[in-house]
Amino acid sequence: MPEKSPQNRRLGYARVSPYGQTLGAQLDQLRAAGCTQIYREKVTGARPDRRELLRLLRAIGPGDVVTVTRIDRLARSTFDLFAIVKQIVDAKAQLRPLALSPFPAPSHKVRPECSVFLDQDTRAPSA
Repeated sequence: MPEKSPQNRRLGYARVSPYGQTLGAQLDQLRAAGCTQIYREKVTGARPDRRELLRLLRAIGPGDVVTVTRIDRLARSTFDLFAIVKQIVDAKAQLRPLALSPFPAPSHKVRPECSVFLDQDTRAPSA
């Protein structure tokens, strides 16, 4: 069983595509944000079996803060993102993106609990 103490750790996750990208910029940003342990990998975000992400999710505990440079480093689909965020929340940890998601902005109403992942206010305009 993974060691889960001390709590209130700042854990980082960095991911890049395996083709022609480097982790350097993400690692610098995560260190500057105070991450003491950074899980990193070069693998496509479409793979659900990313080894370092799974290690991170097993290691988090109450009070920990999981930091990513952008939401899309965690997942390439909203469905996968919600599943990952649920695991973080269920562990009583927090997610801290340094920048908001490049996921496309919706052209229709979004449930308020979903708008936290978007880089704009998606509430319907007042009449």
